[in-house]
Amino acid sequence: MNNLKVIIVDDEPIAQNIIELYCLKLPNITVLAKCNNAFEARQILFEHKPDLIFLDINMPGISGIDFAKSLSQCPDIIFTTAYSEYAVMN
Repeated sequence: MNNLKVIIVDDEPIAQNIIELYCLKLPNITVLAKCNNAFEARQILFEHKPDLIFLDINMPGISGIDFAKSLSQCPDIIFTTAYSEYAVMN
């Protein structure tokens, strides 16, 4: 199995660290970078071409959703959030 390259984009360092800890438990995932906002993520995205982004929905400046919409070539995304109003309910 190929190694999955990921970046973590979240304005909360605690959330970044939790996601990173889960990723470190999986042998085929490499965390390329942890970014505090979409502007940092854009630079990393173009430099390193990750396979997956863990992307916080609610960030200052530009939301994760708006950031994802702005990308012409986008890797897979897992949206993350601490806000229940963004959760999918059955």
